[in-house]
Amino acid sequence: MARITIDDCLKRVPNRFLLANMVSKRVRQIREGSEYLVSSPRNEDIVMSLREVAAGKIKLRPESQNNKD
Repeated sequence: MARITIDDCLKRVPNRFLLANMVSKRVRQIREGSEYLVSSPRNEDIVMSLREVAAGKIKLRPESQNNKD
């Protein structure tokens, strides 16, 4: 299987900081029992999370607007 790179993920996420945030949240979800969204044998959770981002399985959610009056 081909190696996953940060550049593959940055095609779908605008910057590295958002990517790191997304991947860390996804790793927590996986470690809490969430199923993988892509199939790839014998990879660490962080690699699986990066593969999911690169495959377009994880997308940015628009930030909710806080009503500050």
